[in-house]
Amino acid sequence: MAKKEKSEYLIQAVSHALDLLEQFHDEVDELGVTELSKRLKLHKNNVFRLLATLESRGYIEQNRVTENYRLGLKTLELGQTFIKQMGLLRQSKPVLEELVKECNETAYVAILKEFHIVYLDVVETDLTVRVVPRVGARLPAYCTAAGKVQIAYMTDEELENYLPTKELKGFTPSTITDRAELKRQLQQIAEQGYAIDNEELDVGVRCVGAPIRDYTRRIVGAVSISGPSMRFSDERMEKDLIPLVKRAAEEISTKLGFHK
Repeated sequence: MAKKEKSEYLIQAVSHALDLLEQFHDEVDELGVTELSKRLKLHKNNVFRLLATLESRGYIEQNRVTENYRLGLKTLELGQTFIKQMGLLRQSKPVLEELVKECNETAYVAILKEFHIVYLDVVETDLTVRVVPRVGARLPAYCTAAGKVQIAYMTDEELENYLPTKELKGFTPSTITDRAELKRQLQQIAEQGYAIDNEELDVGVRCVGAPIRDYTRRIVGAVSISGPSMRFSDERMEKDLIPLVKRAAEEISTKLGFHK
């Protein structure tokens, strides 16, 4: 029953586009409109429209000599992103588990997508009062520890392009909505190597995060610990949680080939 209901949401044009992309496999590197029309059982006009759309987005490109079509660079980028994320997940899971054993708070690994962070994985505390995990959710980078610690290392030019042009939205009374103030804090974060979310996204929740780097020294994600403010005192943050999250981030970075 559930399967049938889900099928009602399928968009035929998207399905056809994916069918088209899947024709390029194994030894098949180039195909013409006629051949694709036969394989997909679609009219040539429909195939041409699909190709034009995919070509405009970089998923398909045309060989100007043969006039046949082949996969574009965007498909490679998608594949590489998947491989990197899977590598990050594989390497971070045992570190997150160990981190939670040491502090008994919820720990995440997150990546940056546009001006949002996405939590890829979480290991929860077994304490009754805890932060509800948000794996897969897109959260604003400027008011989360995992987000701030990734955008803090951007150049001024990158940050100008990255920050929303409109006023930063306030989620709580503690959210930094002033761009100049945010930039000052990001500079401090870059110097100290960690970021704190002081009830900036959710009232009553504090987080601390540190950056993950790969073998190219590029920041590819962040580790964060989050929990109720009543357990995240300044003293505990300074003495225990900040050193723990920095060490966890360094450990994952080392696994990904990063060397200082």
